[in-house]
Amino acid sequence: MNTLDTEALVERQGQCVLLANVLTMTQFMLERARKSEWDLVTELEGQRRELLNECFATAVSPEHSEIFSEALAAMLHLNEELVALLDTAKAEAAARHSGQVNTRRQINQYLDVDPV
Repeated sequence: MNTLDTEALVERQGQCVLLANVLTMTQFMLERARKSEWDLVTELEGQRRELLNECFATAVSPEHSEIFSEALAAMLHLNEELVALLDTAKAEAAARHSGQVNTRRQINQYLDVDPV
């Protein structure tokens, strides 16, 4: 095996490790989202994007295409769960905001009532 083959092998193994890290990070993000740790999830999303960009900076070799497909399918499934949690959190935040606005409006109306 010549030096170019060895470098290509190391690069491909590195690509697999990067994808494994992305998958692990996605799982961790989902766990944090379940605990409503959205600041951490947001921070990790930036790091995950960087890893994905690095991972796919080169083409996936044919011998790894099946495992990459399976890993990406798993990551997409985790992402769907993550997005569903995010949508729920957004709806809950909007409902809380609406409730606060209504409470504020009711207080203002009460304060505007002239005593008889």
